[in-house]
Amino acid sequence: MNSMNDNGLNLDDVVAILARTPASLTALLEGLPDTWVTATEGNDTWSPYVVIGHLIHGERTDWIPRARHILAGETRPFDSFDRTAQFTESHGDSLAELLTRFASLRRDNIATLVGMNLTSEDLSRTGLHPEFGEVTLAQLLATWVVHDLDHIGQIARTMAKVYVDAVGPWSAYLSILQDRQGK
Repeated sequence: MNSMNDNGLNLDDVVAILARTPASLTALLEGLPDTWVTATEGNDTWSPYVVIGHLIHGERTDWIPRARHILAGETRPFDSFDRTAQFTESHGDSLAELLTRFASLRRDNIATLVGMNLTSEDLSRTGLHPEFGEVTLAQLLATWVVHDLDHIGQIARTMAKVYVDAVGPWSAYLSILQDRQGK
């Protein structure tokens, strides 16, 4: 695969990160008590369980459909992404079911991505995001990787906060326990 664009996006690296996310999340979350997987950081924040549902929705409706949209030369904007669909789509499913579903969808999407045989010219092709306007395929793929990493960090941060009081004075040295500040 090994296509690279002008901004340094390497498709082999994209696949390497994307392929590891399901196993990483399964290793982190599978079999844990509900205290850990349903924890949040407060009102209007997501638990690890909710994040997995969100990742599943993205696998179905975001990354590969938008890549296909760009490669097809569509001139209309991408369909909007429902950032809260997981609250209805995953409702009632066990975390084990969600982790298995995510791993399966990701495996299929990686196979699809690899099968696209993307070139550096393909990575420069553009589509229209409904909010941002023109974006490249390379930007979409880079965002997919960073989106995974962002949610892995979010899950770790949320889980750490289960013990925010238990660590006592050490909380002063544990930046993961600090609330995130806006930009």
